Amino acid sequence: MNSDIIITLIILAMAAILFMTGKIRSDLVAICSLILLVLLGILTPNEALSGFSNSVVIMMIGLFIVGGGIFQTGLAKVASGKMLQLAGHSETRLLMTVILATSLIGAFVSNTGTVAVMLPIVVSLAASANISPGRLLMPIAFASSMGGMLTLIGTPPNLVISETLAQAGFDELSFFSFTPIGIVCLLLGTGFLLLLSRLLPKGEGEGRGRRNGRSLHELARQYQLSQNLYRVQAGEEATIVSRSLQELDIPNRYQVHIIEIRRRTSNKNPFFKTINQEIAGPATVIQDRDILYVYGPFERVQDFAEACGLQLLDRQTAEIDQAAEPNTERYASDQIGIAEVLLPPNSPLLNQQVKQLGFREKYQLNILAIQRKGEYLLNQLKDEKIRFGDALLVQGTWKSIARLSKEESEVVVVGQPLETAAEMPMNHKAPLAAGIMLFMIALLILEIFPAVISVMIAAVLMVATGCLRGMESAYKTINWESIVLIGGMIPMSIAIEKTGAAALLSQKLVLTLGNIGPFALLAGIYFTTSLLTLFISNTACSVLVAPIAMTAAMQLGVNPYPYLFAVAIAASMCFAVPFSTPPNALVMSAGKYSFMDYIRVGLPLQLLLGIAMVALLPLFFPF
Repeated sequence: MNSDIIITLIILAMAAILFMTGKIRSDLVAICSLILLVLLGILTPNEALSGFSNSVVIMMIGLFIVGGGIFQTGLAKVASGKMLQLAGHSETRLLMTVILATSLIGAFVSNTGTVAVMLPIVVSLAASANISPGRLLMPIAFASSMGGMLTLIGTPPNLVISETLAQAGFDELSFFSFTPIGIVCLLLGTGFLLLLSRLLPKGEGEGRGRRNGRSLHELARQYQLSQNLYRVQAGEEATIVSRSLQELDIPNRYQVHIIEIRRRTSNKNPFFKTINQEIAGPATVIQDRDILYVYGPFERVQDFAEACGLQLLDRQTAEIDQAAEPNTERYASDQIGIAEVLLPPNSPLLNQQVKQLGFREKYQLNILAIQRKGEYLLNQLKDEKIRFGDALLVQGTWKSIARLSKEESEVVVVGQPLETAAEMPMNHKAPLAAGIMLFMIALLILEIFPAVISVMIAAVLMVATGCLRGMESAYKTINWESIVLIGGMIPMSIAIEKTGAAALLSQKLVLTLGNIGPFALLAGIYFTTSLLTLFISNTACSVLVAPIAMTAAMQLGVNPYPYLFAVAIAASMCFAVPFSTPPNALVMSAGKYSFMDYIRVGLPLQLLLGIAMVALLPLFFPF
């Protein structure tokens, strides 16, 4: 064994120890390992930096952006809602549902692409089910690899062994040659994963919409918005149609506030926006069929509706041909929001009546409620005097709230309005995001372009069509720690191959076990491949071991099929470390996993599947 091999293995061992301790960030460990390999002459600078130009790294960046678009448009919430309806709130059923859905997609799309599609959906699902995303994300990373064993195109090692067999004079594998053993692999893997999932971290479910203050849900609940928000529709008998809100003077006449107006803009194409959502300002003119969101006591709203010939809508009445919207969307969207406002001791607004403040005229904001000494004032606000210590709940466009936050001498806005607005889903863009996602999947399946190009096309479309709020928003969706981790560890696999460490290990193990018998050789090939794939890509691993397995089988005079299938399965079933596959790295940050989480759950799963596959492969492909 030469010195380069020893140095490479020592650096690899040191990196693994640091990954496991978790005391130093994983991306920093990867970069330090990279620097050492260059300084010690194992890699050239070009080889060391090649990881950051690798197509896998570029594809991961694109996939993060696509996932961001799926999340920002609310598509993830819609899809997760459907899955929640299907699975209920049982964590076991949820886990089985996401594993099976991910595996099905993984049979036709690369495992990296599969996880990118499922990740935002599963994060949203976890939030809806009030469980930690960490309970579901690692299983979908593993399920994407298990699903890849169902078809020939599911994962690159499958294609590698098909080509190896063809070069040796055997028939090429068909599209569904992997399906029987793949189904068994998936069923066993799912069963093992359900048992091992108990070891996953049990953090609390994470809500959204919080920024240095109470979340939108908390504000709505504490100020009792849901109990005082009603919908009325302007029909043929309405007397307020074609009149502006300023002219109507509704707050003073009826003691209610028009919060928002929803107006149908198109009845033809269901794939484009059909409901226009806008803040109710003084210049807003009521039109026929408008739906008005009215805030105030029910008796006042009822009086207002009767006096103006409006229809009071039932809470279950949908505005479009869908289920009624979640409560949050009744008072907040990507354009319109609510915020809590505090008044400093020197504020000129103190001791003035609400009607004298001019919030609607000056800031285009409505004052919905006042919190005073733990009590909430919701009615007859116009005559209330603002006192020191009061908190006001205001509603309007996020831009108006942000503009108010600059008036530091008058008020203090709790939270960061523009950042909160950036987290609100752009629901009207969800069909567009779905179309882009399906387009990307079609390109990946049809292989019209290289996978990385297909993903980058989808990423650009997400930004160009407004599914993400510009390039700044796109950059924020990227988890750079995962990118640097993978980019830094790819050259480590180059070092392992370049020094001959991988070839030396695989040849010695296989040749030694080959003398014992065909079954021992099968186990040797499987677990050698399984070990190597922890440190080098599954494609490189299968390219390296497949010819060795073929030669060993031919020399032993046995059927090469079980040995080649062992290479493909072992190369794909890599779960024990986060940097071994892009899916493992993709979910690491979102699931808040440590290196030891992968060891604790992924290593037993990898070993159990290995033992099961070594026992079952001879039944499918006899020696």
